[in-house]
Amino acid sequence: MMNEFVQSIMTRTPVTINDRATLKDVKDIFDQNRIHHLPVINDEGDLLGLITTYDLWKVNRNFDEYAHIPVTEVMNRKFAKVAADDKVGTAAELFLDRRFHALPVVENTKLVGIVTSFDVLRYEFRKEYEKPILYQDVLSNG
Repeated sequence: MMNEFVQSIMTRTPVTINDRATLKDVKDIFDQNRIHHLPVINDEGDLLGLITTYDLWKVNRNFDEYAHIPVTEVMNRKFAKVAADDKVGTAAELFLDRRFHALPVVENTKLVGIVTSFDVLRYEFRKEYEKPILYQDVLSNG
């Protein structure tokens, strides 16, 4: 079950933010998209960092200051990532071992997708239960 490729469960067009953005832009994207992880890319699509809702919480600044704080000051530059042809089991192991909740999927330096711990959970759930009883709308939209 965990031997399929990450590309089979990843989000291929993840929401991203440009490295020239501010924390206000980040907060707006988090609020509008109901996501918790945001890859930071440059104009060429190179993955430069990752910012999370937890990172915003750690900043501990007033929201009115967010417009003056560059995303590059807060983003994580050291994080795990996977390739599209890595196995789902590899992603699951990273989630379990390193306590990450999202892994950018890269080809060379380019962002090609993102996979989250929720994606792995949904993938395994669907293998076991083809027709879920509860939360059908949530699972069928993923």
